[in-house]
Amino acid sequence: MLETAIIGGGLCGLALAAELEALGRDYCVFEARARLGGRVLSEPSEKAAMRVDLGPTWFWPETQPRIAKLVADLGLAHFPQHDEGAVLRLLDFDKRAERSDGESVHAGARRIVGGTASLIEALAAKIPADRIRHAHVVVAIKDCGDHIKLTLRTGEAETIVEARRVVLALPPRLVEQSIGFEPALDDHLTEALRETATWMAAEAKAVTAYDRPLWREAAASGNAYVTHQDAVFYEIFDACDAAGTGAALGAFLALTPALRESFAVGLPMLMGNQIGQIFGPELEQGELHFQDWAAEPFTCAARDLAPMAERPLYDNPYLRQAAWGGRLLFGGSETAGAAGGYMEGAIEAAQRLLRDITRFAPAKEKGMANEVALAAFGQWTAERQSQILAAYRTHLNRLLASSDKEIVTQRAMLATMEEVFADALAKLGELPFDMDGVAIAAGRSDLTPRILQNFDGFLQSLLDCVVKFNRTSCALSNFPGEDKLAKDYVQAILLDLAAAWREFCLSANAIFVAKTQAAAA
Repeated sequence: MLETAIIGGGLCGLALAAELEALGRDYCVFEARARLGGRVLSEPSEKAAMRVDLGPTWFWPETQPRIAKLVADLGLAHFPQHDEGAVLRLLDFDKRAERSDGESVHAGARRIVGGTASLIEALAAKIPADRIRHAHVVVAIKDCGDHIKLTLRTGEAETIVEARRVVLALPPRLVEQSIGFEPALDDHLTEALRETATWMAAEAKAVTAYDRPLWREAAASGNAYVTHQDAVFYEIFDACDAAGTGAALGAFLALTPALRESFAVGLPMLMGNQIGQIFGPELEQGELHFQDWAAEPFTCAARDLAPMAERPLYDNPYLRQAAWGGRLLFGGSETAGAAGGYMEGAIEAAQRLLRDITRFAPAKEKGMANEVALAAFGQWTAERQSQILAAYRTHLNRLLASSDKEIVTQRAMLATMEEVFADALAKLGELPFDMDGVAIAAGRSDLTPRILQNFDGFLQSLLDCVVKFNRTSCALSNFPGEDKLAKDYVQAILLDLAAAWREFCLSANAIFVAKTQAAAA
């Protein structure tokens, strides 16, 4: 049986797969498309003799350390986004664009030589070909207790795959819209999946290649904005290669998905006319590359087509919790705790998933040797973390039903973690660790830190879930200060949890020290 099934061969899924491959773990990537990369897409341009990006283009090393490190580790060359020259603004349909000098638009953004697809290709090169399945579309997922059964569509046929755990490294809305779950997912998780917008899913991007960058010769940066009501593009930027000899302009369309579909036949002419109006008529004609992501069923969900009033919010804690006792995990850039929607977010999500998966080291020998016992404890911890919100709600409801309704959030969270820690100590006492050769240094067992690492992010996960749950709780809306937690209240809660954590650490270590002493007696 497969250990880990990764659904989605985009940046997050491939970054995770490459790490699992390096660790010698068992996994397979299932990608719905015939290509890898997801929203990363680079097309060859004959005129510019380079590849142009129709998906993500930029990363920012100063504020996005994960993607910057990955690019460096893979040995990929990169270069600064060209911003030198005037910025143009087209404010009225029938007037010339206004020039503004001295503006820096992209704030230190950099681009990967050869296009962003070079990143995907470098990751894929680390993964054996037999670990990737193209054109496999997941339609159903069933929890079978100790494993998960996947139903995948491959053309007209269906394939069944069984795995110990499944990682869904694809946009949350697509998960909710296109996959049937048995049993159904928790209501809060389903809502989180449904309400998490897919970054850039309803966008369309065009890149037009030219013989030479005439805008640079006219002291323009290539950056332009169109703000009148008949805009075809809302933003244009220089998309030349590092040397500036491969000439191209990139642009994001202002037209809605419905209008793009209505104007499909004449859209290339409209795009050329607007570029010509801004930069000069000689640039109306070029080699056009166009990608409408709203027309991609493996990117854009039905809910993504609705206009957004503001930038989507990410960082939903429910999407970072495992379901089904740790057997079902959620990934993709939109699930990240930081930089959701960006390539940085995809790598952050992959690193979180790797931490979750590597809690469960595969057994290398029969019986319950230490590695197997540690893996069993890691599995137990993941299951408890997936149930943490339900446990909190149980304690909260008990307190709300009592006569003492003071600081109920603080007391419910503390009771939740004290219960988890007490059960964890009992679990450690049950597991038959082999203490022969386990050292004790300065009073601490060598096994203690390996046990404690299973709780990395546990308390933060609880806090994130509680904050989100309390905000939407009708019952807590009647208790000022409990529905929206003030900073001082959160600090008081964290102090309580820290004290409980310290007590657990000491008690867990005491169990191992006692086991070692008993084994030596």
